[in-house]
Order: sequence, then structure tokens, then C-alpha cells
Amino acid sequence: MEIAIMGAGLSGLACAITLKKNGITPTIFEKRSKVGDRFVNGEVLLDIFSRPVHDCIASLSDEYGIYLQPTSNIQRMELFSKNEQAIIEGHLGFTNVRGRERDSFESQLERQTKSTIHFNSQKTYEQLLSEYTHVVIATGDGAYAKETRNFREDFSVSIQGATVEGSFDRYTVMAWVDYDLSPYGYCFLIPYSEKEACISLAIPDLPKNADLNIRDLWKLFYQKVRSQLKQELPITDQFQITHYPIGICLKPRIGNTFYIGNCFGTMMPFMGFGQYTSILSGVYAAYDLCGMGNYEELMAPLRQSYEDSLVLRRAMEQISNEGLDRIIRSLHGYWGEKLFQTKTINPLKVASYLMRPFLKMKKGVTS
Repeated sequence: MEIAIMGAGLSGLACAITLKKNGITPTIFEKRSKVGDRFVNGEVLLDIFSRPVHDCIASLSDEYGIYLQPTSNIQRMELFSKNEQAIIEGHLGFTNVRGRERDSFESQLERQTKSTIHFNSQKTYEQLLSEYTHVVIATGDGAYAKETRNFREDFSVSIQGATVEGSFDRYTVMAWVDYDLSPYGYCFLIPYSEKEACISLAIPDLPKNADLNIRDLWKLFYQKVRSQLKQELPITDQFQITHYPIGICLKPRIGNTFYIGNCFGTMMPFMGFGQYTSILSGVYAAYDLCGMGNYEELMAPLRQSYEDSLVLRRAMEQISNEGLDRIIRSLHGYWGEKLFQTKTINPLKVASYLMRPFLKMKKGVTS
């Protein structure tokens, strides 16, 4: 068995690590010059989105032998709508760095990888398929899956972000769901440390957002954060992503080709994160290749999480700022902490179940 992995991101490296632990040495092909050769940004692993798992970092370590050190654990989340604020406290998850940083998740995984990585690779999927018995596609987006007619694109999103300097509580994450700032989208502030943070704005590319200019929205958001934190927040690095496709594979495996990571569809439509799911997809593909499980069956719960998240995304597109105010108001205090700290239910699944009748009603009204 000769296995090629296209892409040295989270899922590709997790797949390679797991294969090696089980006696198979894959070869990795990466088109960039090094692992993490992309913009720097902050991301989060929120426990509320990974149920029934309550600690993603411990789960990866204890169950899968993948060891990651986040930049911090999240002890406080501040949520803002146009006119309301909610504060949630407790152990909520973790923050981490992605991209061109020594301690980014990609770099940490590379240090655990024992397989050969060919950088600046020009190898195509078709070439690898002719040279190897199995190909694992981990290219970071759905492009190859779309080319092979194996990808359902649900929408796309445009994102603008920056690294800023200031004074931050590294245990606190801030999020805005205010449609004056990001129509039908969201904004985040994720600290890297006490002195640096990532701020980002994401908007779905919906027809009703067609006339919006993300740069104008970014200026409003940047000024809002500076005013709210009462800091200048000078920008030291910036990034922008335009029309990034969000969707999911029709089949996680076709023949001897495995689709993992964002090529499978691990980015959650609701709030945009999916690192834990991405890593798991790489592990599960390796399990199948090692005869330890069936990839399609292992991915079934992750596929369902994507579909549940998509329901919440569609619900967000139907809610006004006034509706968001009511939601944020209800999350402040007991009920918010109860929702985020619960260990007996899956909040994503429950919220999706409750929103489905609402979406059907809306469709009935508009049709």
C-alpha cells in the first residue's frame, strides 16, 4: 500500500501521524514552501460545538495520540448584538494560532510528523492517483472535490481580519452578531497573548449582501472595537479571503480517494470554525486505511454536525437585529451558562431541531 497525502494542513498531518503510528508511512505533497505558509489568524475550539466531547485538546491527546498546546483556555466569552451584551463564564474551550507561527497548530503537528513532506509540489491529483495506490486529498478547500463532482456548495463567505497590538485578557474571547457591522455574519476578537490579538469580520456572500463593500464594513468594525476597548489597536498584519466556499462532500471516499478536512467539509457553516472536526477527519481516514474502521461510517456524526450547523446558519439569515438582541439578552446569566456548561445535551443538535420548523414556516411565507 502506497499512500499520498495532498496537503500539509491540520487534516493531512493528522492523517500522516496516525498512519505512521500504525505502521504505514505515507508521503505528503504540499504546494506551499512550508507548513503554515499562510496568513496568521486566531481561531477557537468551543466545547459547545464538539459535544459529546467536552475538551477537544484532552480528547485528541488521550484518544488519538495527537498533542496540541493551545495559546489559552477560554474562561470568559463576551457576546454583543446591536443593543445587548451577554457574558458567559466557565471553561468554554481554547484559543490557538494558525499560520506562519512557530506555535501554530500546523507547526505543532509538523513536529509530530515522521513522514516525508515534499514542499513546493506541483503534483496534481491525477498524477498522484497514477503513482500511488491511495490518495488522501487535504488541500484546505473544496476545489478538488468540486472538480470530481463530489461537493455540495451551500454558500460562500468573505472574511477580513488583522493582528492588532494592545492590552488583552488572553482568557477572554469577544464576538459580535450585529448586522450593522456584519450583515448575517459575525465578528471576533481572539487574543494571542496579553499584547496581541486577532480581530476578524465574516459575511456570507448572499444576494442581499451583493452591494456591500467588506472594506467599508471592516472600517466600522475596527472603529467599534477600538471604541469599545478604549485602545488604539495598531494593525501589524492583515488578511482577506474572498468567496471561500462552504459545503460538504457527497461521499467522503470514492474508490481509493479520501476527502478530508475542508476538502470534505469540516468548516461549520454557523460560526465558521471546524479545527477539531478537520483533525478527526484525518484520523478517521487513516483508521480506514489501516483496517481499523470504515471512513464513511466514522464521518457520519461529523456530517450530521455540519447539517445541524447549516440549519443555524439559515436561521441567522432570517433573524433581524431585534431578534439577535432577544437571543443575546436571553444568554446573559443563568441560561447562557447552563447552555454552555451542559454535559448532558448537544446544544448544536437541540438548537438545530428547534429551528427547523421556524425555517419551514419562513419558506412557506416567502413562497
